[in-house]
Amino acid sequence: MKSRLVNEANGQRTFVVVLDPGEEAFSALTSFAVDQKIGSASLTAIGAFQSAAVGWFDLEAKNYRKIPVEQQCEVLSAIGDVATGDDGKPSLHVHTVLGLSDGTTRGGHLLEGTVLPTLEITVVEAPAHLRRRKRAEFGVALIDLGA
Repeated sequence: MKSRLVNEANGQRTFVVVLDPGEEAFSALTSFAVDQKIGSASLTAIGAFQSAAVGWFDLEAKNYRKIPVEQQCEVLSAIGDVATGDDGKPSLHVHTVLGLSDGTTRGGHLLEGTVLPTLEITVVEAPAHLRRRKRAEFGVALIDLGA
């Protein structure tokens, strides 16, 4: 992983992060957020994966149904946020649309993705920290603006 701080003004930092072949995207981005002490941010990304898994949140079961993508795919779009979780650490929430070789797509919550050849991410930190809290009635942590 390589990163560069490209702008800093009024308590807001903007980074460009580039992941290398073989890196696992979700864990690498989480590590980056921890290392940079990012408590609140938005992110966008494009690139490609050699394989990935997205998830569809099953509200009744209160968990993600894993949808494996076991082929080279384009990251057509990835958008998400970072907020501080109940454990005090950065918590990522990323949605993605992956383009397959036949022109179809798979999309959902990014659960994992092995980069090939690259993933280019722009991370824009917010000056105020956001808090993500576990909501028992849904079984998932959501941003709590009152926290």
